[in-house]
Amino acid sequence: MRNPEDALLDSWQHNAQAWIDAVRSGAIESRRQVTDQAILLAVLGRQPERVLDLGCGEGWLLRALGARGIEAVGVDGDRALVEAARVAGSAKVYLASYAQLADAQVDVETGYDLICANFALLQQDIIALLAAMNALLVPGGALVIQTLHPWGVADGDYQDGWREESFAGLAGDWQVMPWYFRTLSSWLTALDMAGFRLAGLQEPQHPQSGVPQSLLLVAERS
Repeated sequence: MRNPEDALLDSWQHNAQAWIDAVRSGAIESRRQVTDQAILLAVLGRQPERVLDLGCGEGWLLRALGARGIEAVGVDGDRALVEAARVAGSAKVYLASYAQLADAQVDVETGYDLICANFALLQQDIIALLAAMNALLVPGGALVIQTLHPWGVADGDYQDGWREESFAGLAGDWQVMPWYFRTLSSWLTALDMAGFRLAGLQEPQHPQSGVPQSLLLVAERS
């Protein structure tokens, strides 16, 4: 059976252009209505001067932060997404896999007030990566994670494990993407083991239905 971690990376390489098109056209309703604003406000609420966007994708958040006078640095593991972010105006975007970041094989600088990961922690093993991110923060620095709300996507199976995203309903040439589901307690355990303590938890809701569209965790260095 194929390693889902490898399949996850392959899917991003295949889906890069479709993802760029979907994000920039506002095709993902939950992002347009709720989650883009939620992560932006969560970051701005910490009043950082310098931010690292982990898994920055095509760079929309880098541009939004830069427009507000924040030094925003990006890192992503897909070359096409990194290039798209650079072309769109983000001057400092690094190409590095999460494995390389966890092992400190790529220098993405240090001294960040805040590191954010917006729907970007999709693999099973994240503790070493989060610990490496902890080391890049200044004292008192924060980590902001936005992810799928585990209670909203559990579908009767509330336990850690690999799931699949088919991107149904979105135009474009998509390849099925495996992603790792974790419970709320697993998220909190991962943060604790990586040297963070939870400082805030939000559940951004759809303005009409009231259904939570994401889980947003704010953690500080222990």
